[in-house]
Amino acid sequence: MSKRPDHYYRQSGVIPFRKRKGKLELLMVTSTNRKRWIIPKGVKEPHLSPKKSANKEAWEEAGIRGKVSRSAIGAYRYRKWGGTCTVKVFTMEVKQVVKNWDESWRERAWFSHREALRRLEGKDLQQIVRQLPDFI
Repeated sequence: MSKRPDHYYRQSGVIPFRKRKGKLELLMVTSTNRKRWIIPKGVKEPHLSPKKSANKEAWEEAGIRGKVSRSAIGAYRYRKWGGTCTVKVFTMEVKQVVKNWDESWRERAWFSHREALRRLEGKDLQQIVRQLPDFI
C-alpha cells in the first residue's frame, strides 16, 4: 500500500467499559474486514485533540457515548499503509449505546476482561488492557 499523509499515522482509540454486577466488561468492535475484535480507533483528525478524536471514533465505530478519561492510559504501535501508526489509548465509561450508528455494519459485543484479552491481538494493546482495572 502507498504511504499516507503523516497525520494518518497519529491515531486515537478508546477502551469502552462498564461494570455489571461488580464485574468489568469491555465493548469491542470487529475490524474493517470483520475478522478480528478491536477497540474503536482511527486517524486523529488534525483539528481535534487526541481525546476528542478518540470520542469521535467511539461514536462512529461503536455507536457509544460516555466519559472519556482525561489523559491517555497508554499507546501502542502497529504497521499499516507502509508505515507505523501510533495509537493513543483512552478509557471510556460507556453511558449510552445506540441501535443505529455510522458503521453499524461492524459487529460489537461486550466481553469480560479476561475474554477481551484473549481476543485482542498485539502484545502492546493487550498490556494496556491488562492494566485497565488499575486505572478505573
